[in-house]
Amino acid sequence: MALRFNPIASQSRKLPSFALPPMAILRSPKFSMVSTLPPSSREVENLQKPFMPPPKELQFQATHTMPPHKIEMFKSLEDWAENNILIHLKPVEKCWQPKDFLPDPTSDGFEDQVRELQARAKEIPDEYFVVLVGDMITEEALPTYQTMLNTLDGTKDETGASPSPWAVWTRSWTAEENRHTDLLNKYLYLCGRVNMRQVEKTIQYLIGSGMDPGTENSPYLGFIYTTFQERATFISHGNTARLAKQHGDVKLAHLCGSIASDEKRHETAYTKIIEKLFELDPDGAVMSFSDMMKKKIAMPAHLMYDGQDDILFDHYSTVAQRIGVYTAKDYADIVEYLVDRWKVKDLTGLSAKGREAQDYLCALPPRIRRLEERAQARAKQAPKLPFSWVFNREVQL
Repeated sequence: MALRFNPIASQSRKLPSFALPPMAILRSPKFSMVSTLPPSSREVENLQKPFMPPPKELQFQATHTMPPHKIEMFKSLEDWAENNILIHLKPVEKCWQPKDFLPDPTSDGFEDQVRELQARAKEIPDEYFVVLVGDMITEEALPTYQTMLNTLDGTKDETGASPSPWAVWTRSWTAEENRHTDLLNKYLYLCGRVNMRQVEKTIQYLIGSGMDPGTENSPYLGFIYTTFQERATFISHGNTARLAKQHGDVKLAHLCGSIASDEKRHETAYTKIIEKLFELDPDGAVMSFSDMMKKKIAMPAHLMYDGQDDILFDHYSTVAQRIGVYTAKDYADIVEYLVDRWKVKDLTGLSAKGREAQDYLCALPPRIRRLEERAQARAKQAPKLPFSWVFNREVQL
């Protein structure tokens, strides 16, 4: 089992993508523990566990911790959600679709368009494609996201087609997000730079793994989680857009930027939900915020596996940190932004536990920044490792 490192709390938990990057990889022997099995042995091992990646240590899985009166509070907020949350969805007819960014297979110039796309992609380094593939695979875990949202007491879709505004939001949000994975998957297929079979295996392993982000069936915890994730993915896709432009591919930059724009709109909706909870129940909201920050924000991508690399997620997210797509600084910035947005410092009338949570949250960003500075100092010591997604070419961690 790979070593685990938690720089904030003493509990043992991996640090996931779009959360604090796994800085321990830069100072521990973790990176040397990818796999020492020869291919034949690993193939035999995989036959014995054909549906799942190697088992990971999970935290204690608490469920249904929110009291009944708070479930009723969310049901009483349905009219508010309809008027304040559903407005952040776009009508389908006004949404961009993946075809708007990709070569048109019905046109006479389709092959020329693909060749042009591939010519632009040749100018982009492997490290960028490792991160873009990792981002796409994270988006591909959309069934897992929707499953998680439909575990939340008081807001879940009870029938699969419930007219509740909470359920309408979840289905429509999922439908909008689905365009992201369709677009990135088709682009990567056409660009010719990645091993799509390895990418597709990673997706299947990941969705089969599921996830437990520690939300305990609570919308308090669940919507704090989604708020953080949407802001993090907005940053990440925005940075892949920036780097694509630097590498001379303006069309790829536009593609990534359009996804980032969606993520920003979704972030706004989730942020408003928690803002409302701070208004109605500041004590419960601040303790839930603190709880999620202590657990860390875990994306389902932290269970990434490609049939070869047991700590693939750590390697991918370390590359993302190094090239500036998503970093420990970004993590600290998000915490600081949400603390300010939800006016955590200004809360009054809190219980003793509420004040403790308030103090913890207000002190957290500087602590993360100090860790980020130490991680940057060690980054030059990182090795190169092969990634199956780019045909086992080596990429600097």
